[in-house]
Amino acid sequence: MGTTTTLRNGVNVEELNVLVNRVKSNPALGKFQFRSKSKWISRAHSHSTFDSLHGMGMDHLRSTPLFMEGDEPAALLGTDLAPNAAETALHALTSCLSVTYAYSAAAMGIDITDLSFELETDTDLRGFMELDSAIRPGLSQIRVKVNLACNGTPEQIRQLHAQVQRTSPLYDTFKNPVDVQITTG
Repeated sequence: MGTTTTLRNGVNVEELNVLVNRVKSNPALGKFQFRSKSKWISRAHSHSTFDSLHGMGMDHLRSTPLFMEGDEPAALLGTDLAPNAAETALHALTSCLSVTYAYSAAAMGIDITDLSFELETDTDLRGFMELDSAIRPGLSQIRVKVNLACNGTPEQIRQLHAQVQRTSPLYDTFKNPVDVQITTG
């Protein structure tokens, strides 16, 4: 007799539990290194390639490399061929939040019927242009509205939101300083 796969939020719960137990029994498997190669094209346009990563104790080569483009809107002298860095950062955050909500809810036995996000971020060009040394060139705040429909109780939903904020890698990255080292070659 065959086994039934439990899919919750599109997540294979048994595989998720196996993954958690593998990392629990061998913490080195939990160490990942994500990689990208980026090239400036012209003006504000750039191109990034994602073809390999390291995780679960080994290197993984993608059979088909993934690509992302970056640009600026015309208002910032770009050609508007792709999202700018701030918009890409918002996408990265919601991509990570989506995974964290789906996996966490699946592990908690919660079925999500709808999940979406609305985000805004602020920056002030005077920091980038060095017109005012008191203004940072980076993003000053990111506001995230989570729209979640699920079968969880109010207490489970509160716990889910709290767990996502505790465990989402990019939420943590945005909330805490990250050591960035730049070398020239």
